[in-house]
Amino acid sequence: MTAGLMQIGEAADRVGLSIRTIRHYEEAGLVLPSARSEGGFRLYTEPDLDRLRVIKRMKPLGFTLDEMRDLLTTLDALSDPAVTGDARATLQDRLGMFHAAARNRVDALRDQLTMAEGFASQIEEQIDRHS
Repeated sequence: MTAGLMQIGEAADRVGLSIRTIRHYEEAGLVLPSARSEGGFRLYTEPDLDRLRVIKRMKPLGFTLDEMRDLLTTLDALSDPAVTGDARATLQDRLGMFHAAARNRVDALRDQLTMAEGFASQIEEQIDRHS
């Protein structure tokens, strides 16, 4: 195999996603394999895995596939040294909006966790009381 390239199974293991999930993200246009082997197998690079890691982190926060695509497009554009000036500033603002949305969703999850922990404690108290 070509150095630095890995088949989908290894990519899935390294990122902690299923092969099926990676194929789904490919079909959705979020991440494409960088190459194909002579036998047609998908081949991924470390930057491909980085994209998958971003997607994996966005999923539990409830971001949609379109939002994931938008963020990945923004990150790709910011990585392009040819993007400068107003275009770069617009992209940085867009990235800031994603950051704010992520922070808000994390805060909401913390609130839900606090409520769930309170409920679990309440049930534990009931178990103790009725034992």
